[in-house]
Amino acid sequence: MSFGQGGPQWGSGGQNQDPYNEGRYGQDPYGQEPFGSGRSQYGADSGTPDWAALADASAARARRRRWLMIGGAALATAVIAGIVATAIVTSNKDGGDTASDNGDTLPTAPTLPQDTTQPQPSFSSVAPLPPPNPKDFISDRKKDTAPLSAEGLFPGKKLTMGDGDRVYTKGATSRTGNCASVTSGVLGSVLERHGCEQVFRATYLKDGIAVTVGVATFENEAKAKKVVQQARGGIAPLPGAGVPTFCKGGPVCRNTYNSYGRYAYFTITGYTKAKSVTTGDTNAYRSGDDIGEFTFRQIVRRGEAQASAAATAPAQ
Repeated sequence: MSFGQGGPQWGSGGQNQDPYNEGRYGQDPYGQEPFGSGRSQYGADSGTPDWAALADASAARARRRRWLMIGGAALATAVIAGIVATAIVTSNKDGGDTASDNGDTLPTAPTLPQDTTQPQPSFSSVAPLPPPNPKDFISDRKKDTAPLSAEGLFPGKKLTMGDGDRVYTKGATSRTGNCASVTSGVLGSVLERHGCEQVFRATYLKDGIAVTVGVATFENEAKAKKVVQQARGGIAPLPGAGVPTFCKGGPVCRNTYNSYGRYAYFTITGYTKAKSVTTGDTNAYRSGDDIGEFTFRQIVRRGEAQASAAATAPAQ
């Protein structure tokens, strides 16, 4: 690299000329005579030195030396940068084992230390147990251990169904261990044959239509299913607590039979006046279905509550 045209010149003969050619300084590099008219300061015709010109020449020489130093430093920096870049490229080509899209090799990722003292996350290799099935708790007496009562099955004083447009008033409730005593027809004998444990009853009233529901418990689900398959007759109506006698003395009433888990449940629906329920009586059918659906939901909730308690219980 060069600055200017081959460096500073001393006189018209170039760098190798004697700077004191013929006893005088040569031409100023900027084209001016350093001493006024250009005569030697030691000649017979010597005059007063031009101090301003001397100062300008000295400044020019200082600037020239400064530019030479700057240029040399820049050149050295460029050379060092080139050496470093070459070393990096060489290192990447020698140590890389991953190819880029344009064919070059990429640097290998650094290896992490294996003896770190930081705590590492740990995961159990044992799969968590599935949540308990709510129906399992209400399908066998051994697992269905939560307290059971008529008030627990039929809570509150009113029952709202549908979109809130059907409100039933609760009447009397009861519980008995003599299952056959609260039935009509052959249902009592069917209950006894399959080991009925107890029967809970409750009556609901709406617009002159009364519905009694009876819930019988058994040892397991299989026995409850057999009772429903063999059921005839029905659950006995339960008047009282504001509900008059119904389904007595001749009017036809509607009976239903269902089971869920170890529970069998039955309904009887009739008018509180001497009126029979017919197959096209949508009001009576809807009332019986509402109470049956509510009873089913209560049995399901019982299983869900016990399953939830088992899931959150501390391990033994």
